[in-house]
Formats: sequence, structure tokens, C-alpha cells
Amino acid sequence: MSYRVVFAPEARDDLRNLYDFIADRASGQRALTYIEGLERFCLSFRDFPERGIPRDDLFPGLRVVGYRRRVALAFHVDGQTVVFDRVLYGGRDLRLAFGSAD
Repeated sequence: MSYRVVFAPEARDDLRNLYDFIADRASGQRALTYIEGLERFCLSFRDFPERGIPRDDLFPGLRVVGYRRRVALAFHVDGQTVVFDRVLYGGRDLRLAFGSAD
């Protein structure tokens, strides 16, 4: 079975912000290459979505997986859809991103 992969609005914003961050420090081409690789990685969840570490303490059904040791991808599976909720770069606080301050 193949799952559908979607990005929540917050994750799309995270991707745009990550593109801007990389482009400001390197180049637009390098940023585009990085974002395209990250998106390909996310699309690979179509075939095997139950990856990553469960983080039900933050959100029921939430899972987190790393990308290139710099990005934490927070996602959940809803039926036959993998929803990427957040794309957190460089150690951003996962608890804060999901509204949990403790």
C-alpha cells in the first residue's frame, strides 16, 4: 500500500524559512538542493511511514525522525496519509513547537 504524503501549513512555513536561512548563508542553489533532498526523503515515507521515534508525550501519534543530523521532522500518520507537521532545523525546541513548555 502506498501512503499519501502532505505537509501541514506550519511545515511548509518551516521549509520556506529553512530555504531562506540556507540561501542567506550559502546560495539559493545550495538551499534549493537541500530542500529538494529533504522533500525527496519525506516522499519516501509513502512506502514505509512508521519510522522514527514515537512522541506521544507531545501529540498523540506524533513521530520524529532526523534528516542529515540537522533537521528533525515531526509527523503523524492519519489513515493512509503521512502528515509532516513541522520541519525543525538546527536543534529548535520540539516541545515548544508543539505548545508544551514543560
